[in-house]
Amino acid sequence: MTAQITIGTDSAGKPVEFDIEELLATRLLVQGNSGSGKSHLLRRLLEESAGMVQQVVIDPEGDFPSLAEEFGHVVIDGSAYSPGEIEALARRIREHRASVVLDLDGLEVEQQIRCAAQFLTALFDAPREHWYPALVVVDEAQMFAPAAAGEMAEDTRRMTLTAMTNLMCRGRKRGLAGIVATQRLAKLAKNVAAEASNFLMGRTFLDIDMVRAADLLGMERRQAERIRELERGHFLALGPAITRLPLACKIGPVKTGNQVRSEGLMALPDTAPEDMAALLTTDLASDVAKAPPPPAPPPAPRVEDMEDSIARAEERQVETPAEPVDTSAVARRIGEIIRELASEEGVAFQSASAQYQTFLSRCRRERLIGPMPDMRAFRRRFAVAGAGLEELDEVLQARIMELAGAVEEDLLGPFLVIAKAAHAGETQVDENELARAYGTSSPGRVRRLLDHLERQGLVVVREDFGGDRTVMVPGLEPLANG
Repeated sequence: MTAQITIGTDSAGKPVEFDIEELLATRLLVQGNSGSGKSHLLRRLLEESAGMVQQVVIDPEGDFPSLAEEFGHVVIDGSAYSPGEIEALARRIREHRASVVLDLDGLEVEQQIRCAAQFLTALFDAPREHWYPALVVVDEAQMFAPAAAGEMAEDTRRMTLTAMTNLMCRGRKRGLAGIVATQRLAKLAKNVAAEASNFLMGRTFLDIDMVRAADLLGMERRQAERIRELERGHFLALGPAITRLPLACKIGPVKTGNQVRSEGLMALPDTAPEDMAALLTTDLASDVAKAPPPPAPPPAPRVEDMEDSIARAEERQVETPAEPVDTSAVARRIGEIIRELASEEGVAFQSASAQYQTFLSRCRRERLIGPMPDMRAFRRRFAVAGAGLEELDEVLQARIMELAGAVEEDLLGPFLVIAKAAHAGETQVDENELARAYGTSSPGRVRRLLDHLERQGLVVVREDFGGDRTVMVPGLEPLANG
């Protein structure tokens, strides 16, 4: 899969490419006055990268729900859920890697800000095993990260500033790549704007915004007039994910969005003045009349009907249960995939979340339907397969896994390698195999690993004057003595 997308063309008509992998590490700031084409730019970026990376859009104006029709984004109506449900949704979004649009159009401004802040905080606080890469797009970011106190309550302002600062300053290690778009740089909190390394600056007219934009682009103050002269849909680009020198870019076309909305003039109706007056005033009272009362609730069921319903429910409970579905073939194939991954070169050096995601991708590719191991179960089975523990008989496997019960998950693989070697009577562990199980190529890390396991009482290490180390596992008898 390529990580490059085409965002538009330069002044010579050559394509301007965007490196999505680099964007995940360096973040993006988009600035431009109303009508400069910010939403069009964000839509182009989202459409072109939709198949590459998870996307989460904070949409205060209801501009992006149309992404659902073409690209399968899930639209979440912020006004339909309680604060607790919004946080639970955010946690599930990170867990299942769903691309979503949080539509805040149905809320008042302060409610929008609180809802977005709680949503972003829950994304940021997701468990470590769910730190998958995701683009987090925040449109109208000056609302959510204001540079100065406004009309909102002070606790709301602190909440939203904390959420936006966490996204832009600390989100990278959690897989969150912030993309913020604002009408005015002067209204955006400086600690939020300063964390972006990529910039797309559109047309702006106020001197203070032009000066800040020129500073971010590394341009001289006298060159700031160039920003005022940009046409709609044209942006100055700079950053490691786009270009190392400021580059004028015309944003390409999009597939989604409201195509019927007109930005220009259209002919007025040719209705005569008296007819227009009649359309506006006739039967006006009916429009302000009270709404019809809600329909009456359905009548309560009779006691006899309730007794019959309860009796039928009890009968269904004692019916013969359906025959269980045989999932043994799926379970066998899942075990084979885990063993294949454990034997592949380089997989052991990936993070646990990357290994688990590769495993799930292969299961989806083979359309395996059945109970899947969760992250913790997968890590244990991957460690067992990587250490070759399945080659031993079941009694010995159970004994070794019993001794490994107190071992931390990220140390389980190397401990199983040591235990298997100790049972075979090998007092000197193959350090290359141990390093592979630990996912490292550093001899120093392997030494620190053995020291840590010894301090935990899980192994006993003896080193002779020649530097050779003997490793034993207390409670595990070697094969020669068994």
